[in-house]
Amino acid sequence: DISAWEEEFFEALEFLRTLNIVNGEYFINEQIAKGKKVLAEGAQGTMLDIDFGTFPFVTSSNTISAGVCTGLGVAPQKIKEVLGVTKAYCTRVGSGPFPTELFDATGEELRKIGNEFGATTGRPRRCGWIDLVALKYTCMVNGVTQVVMTKADVLDAFSELQACTEYLVNGQPSAYVPYQMSRVTIE
Repeated sequence: DISAWEEEFFEALEFLRTLNIVNGEYFINEQIAKGKKVLAEGAQGTMLDIDFGTFPFVTSSNTISAGVCTGLGVAPQKIKEVLGVTKAYCTRVGSGPFPTELFDATGEELRKIGNEFGATTGRPRRCGWIDLVALKYTCMVNGVTQVVMTKADVLDAFSELQACTEYLVNGQPSAYVPYQMSRVTIE
């Protein structure tokens, strides 16, 4: 019955007329000029960024803090604080390099205690120890001014914790994230 669809459509139009729709980049910059604080939240992690992530295992957009500039029309000098949010351990969904991934009971325990399953699909996330090399890299490319750590309580269940402090790239120690993460080994 098309009349029911038409009625719903026109009701939706009336609802849209009640909204204050603005030109986003002007609105945000006007608020900043007035001294208002603006909080922008990104999705996904730095290592999934199209330019700075573990290519080709990336998303199709910029996930780093500079995405505020390209996505919202905010000039770089307007960004005063960048909070880097990290888990106390690492996780990854899907394929891609993961130097600290745990393939044992410890990884399973991290997944279980941390409830590391996809919210929509329920798919288990890959889990591993914190990768401080990658964390330093993400702080660098994002210009992080403060770090917020989540899920530290998950680690209470473990008597021993580990962290990656350097990679071996072609047999040589490195504190840098290499262009090709597949060349990294952990000892």
